[in-house]
Amino acid sequence: MFIETETTPNPASLKFLPGQQVMAQGTREFADPEAAEASPLAQAIFDTGEVVNVFFGSDFISVTAAPGVDWTALKPQVLSILLDHFVAEAPLFAPGTAAGIAVPPEGGELLVEENAEDADIVAQINELLDTRVRPAVAGDGGDIQYRGFKDGVVFLTMQGACSGCPSSSATLKHGIEGLLKHYVPEVVEVRAA
Repeated sequence: MFIETETTPNPASLKFLPGQQVMAQGTREFADPEAAEASPLAQAIFDTGEVVNVFFGSDFISVTAAPGVDWTALKPQVLSILLDHFVAEAPLFAPGTAAGIAVPPEGGELLVEENAEDADIVAQINELLDTRVRPAVAGDGGDIQYRGFKDGVVFLTMQGACSGCPSSSATLKHGIEGLLKHYVPEVVEVRAA
């Protein structure tokens, strides 16, 4: 088995591509070792002691190193863990735990109470996120989660390699905000949630 790696716009994150499906649907982010207890794979990666985030995408795993950690030493450790996991065909999640699939908008908790009359606008926003934004963000080792729409403001959460990326603010404000404003005139701003 061969696992490819790709750099991401976030210098602290690497994207690992095992050449097979990771998540059947949705995504899953582990922002700390306690959250990783639901997944033996994520827990093993956190057990290196040098990781602050693990993210499962459809066909990739993004790993974010702790500040000051050198990928030269960490990368072989993560590759070894991933190889062991996929060669053994081990389950991604521990028995009896919920996979916690986050498929926006159903899986994400809304931060704002939305108005029923905004349902068409919200549907347009989610359609654009699904077709235009999510594939591009996945290419960078992350995902984006819809968190609400109120008074012209769209609330989004960056995940995976994108959550701590220095350019995530620019991606939200200049990329995603511009796209949404162009196609959905009711959108006046995009904010990180």
